[in-house]
Amino acid sequence: MTSKLGLDFTKVEYARGLAKKIADQVQEFVEQYTTVAVERTLSRLMGIDGVDENQVPLPNVVVDTLKEKGVLGEGVLFFIANAMIQTGLKPQQIAEQVAEGKLDITKVVTRDQKKIAETLQPVIDENVGKIRARHDRRDHYLNTIGEGPKPYLYIIVATGNIYEDVVQAQAGARQGADVIAVIRTTGQSLLDYVPYGATTEGFGGTFATQENFRIMRKALDEVGEELGRYIRLCNYCSGLCMPEIAVMGAFEGLDVMLNDALYGILFRDINMQRTLIDQYMSRIINGFAGVIINTGEDNYLTTADAVEAAHTVLASDLINEQLAFSAGLKEEQMGLGHAFEMDPMLENGFLLELAQAQMTREIFPKATLKYMPPTKFMTGNIFRGHIQDALFNIIGIWTHQGIQLLGMPTEAIHTPFMSDRYLSIENAKYIFNNLHSIGEEMEFKEGGICRERAKLVLNNTIALLEEIVKEGLFTALEKGIFGDVKRPKNGGKGLEGVTQKGENYYNPFVEIMKGKR
Repeated sequence: MTSKLGLDFTKVEYARGLAKKIADQVQEFVEQYTTVAVERTLSRLMGIDGVDENQVPLPNVVVDTLKEKGVLGEGVLFFIANAMIQTGLKPQQIAEQVAEGKLDITKVVTRDQKKIAETLQPVIDENVGKIRARHDRRDHYLNTIGEGPKPYLYIIVATGNIYEDVVQAQAGARQGADVIAVIRTTGQSLLDYVPYGATTEGFGGTFATQENFRIMRKALDEVGEELGRYIRLCNYCSGLCMPEIAVMGAFEGLDVMLNDALYGILFRDINMQRTLIDQYMSRIINGFAGVIINTGEDNYLTTADAVEAAHTVLASDLINEQLAFSAGLKEEQMGLGHAFEMDPMLENGFLLELAQAQMTREIFPKATLKYMPPTKFMTGNIFRGHIQDALFNIIGIWTHQGIQLLGMPTEAIHTPFMSDRYLSIENAKYIFNNLHSIGEEMEFKEGGICRERAKLVLNNTIALLEEIVKEGLFTALEKGIFGDVKRPKNGGKGLEGVTQKGENYYNPFVEIMKGKR
């Protein structure tokens, strides 16, 4: 493609090659290990669900049993298959008997890989079929009633009560939203289990559970049919249960998932080894389910300066892209993150933001880019905030962003009201309509602020990626390269849930979902 910013695409491809080297280094590590979250995910892919008498999720019961006996590295599928062969029971029945103390699945009878594969295959086919059916259902809606144009208008609901979320989500869809994000309750990313059932209490958001996903998907399908426009549902598969929530979302037809390779490390102090292993399986599932992943580079600019640290966002986007490719995601499924976060008092800040957004679009031409509104410099002055959001919306339509996360006038004061969402949607629609073709009409002056800024950011990105290639991503994270946040390789939460794969380890879902089987 021809660059409106005059970008040197030879340099872009060089940067992409550096990012691939970094991702390949990470992948070499990831292939050797599994985690409790990955094994719980495989349990769910076997149809295991529900809780025991103490409300502990059955996938946790089964996997914790293996971990306590020191055999988790052999993989949960190996033990489930052996129990199926021994008892003739289904995986759900096996999990229930383990929970009741009636069955010890670590008493292995066979190590015959062929027998194990044959035993598991019908269950695999059944549950993979459920995810395929959800994918087909989405495609049917898109092919019949269609959806809104890009940038998708993205709003949040965050009441803590899934039933109240439904009311607000349907209202937002009627006001014009294309994507409804159910914000997850504060702290859920640090829980090493997924709560069960519908929930009505949460702080700053609502628990991500499979039942809550089902309730909201049903509600959005209903309002989508009413409006004649498919409404996408977004939630979070990040934190200590990243791949587990991904598979629950795949079963229930979610369309967008917050799913970043680095966010949990930097902003939730989750161990980097655990996160990088978990993100691989979660992205394999998202890729297979046709889910758009949203990455979290925008958060770097809430802890680091948006002018000085702009290149770290691009570097992380490139690394996230390559890790996503490793998991089989298509470019169109990559909602790579960036943000409108410069100080509004900065002279020509709008032009620097415009350069950043246009550069990101040119470097990732097929990606469903996720563009975040101003948050760091939002204040209680709702009128100035509304203007900041308007400038953000101008850049969104100008540079053809994929998902426009709408800013709310009062978000610096309280959780937005439905009326705030109406004002935000009205703002965006007005600007998107009036400036619809501005990106095709305007050119960037050679030697001007925007072109020079883009060149500088790209050059700084290359220098940073070269440094990370030499040191490796783990060391770079220890040094605080992203977001000015330093994390030790063996620190943070969840490291005890990481284990090396054993000789009997078996996970056919990787090949199946990546289309290699």
